[in-house]
Amino acid sequence: MTTRDTIQSYFSGLRQKKDWESFLSHEMTFTSFASPIRRISGKTAFLEGTKRLYSMITTAEVKDLLVEGRKACALTHYELQPPGGRAFASDVAEVFAVQEGRITSFEIYFDSSPFPK
Repeated sequence: MTTRDTIQSYFSGLRQKKDWESFLSHEMTFTSFASPIRRISGKTAFLEGTKRLYSMITTAEVKDLLVEGRKACALTHYELQPPGGRAFASDVAEVFAVQEGRITSFEIYFDSSPFPK
């Protein structure tokens, strides 16, 4: 599976809310460069640390996908619905490293101001 195939399959699973986690390496690292910067190591810790965010996603659209070798950058648009709160949207730059069909590194850059406090 190519880097492009892996990332496209990850987002397809995310949109369908099905099997997207299968594209994550068990040894993956995750960094959110929103303020404050947050780093997580390992698939289990990532899933636990991001489950609230992922549960709010109602729409995930890939606007552009740039791939070079095992690296990829997806420019994405999310619509999110927090429980009991107002829906909001977020545009995100997501940088991935892929090895053997699994995401080994995942970094995100976004404006955190629309997110509920």
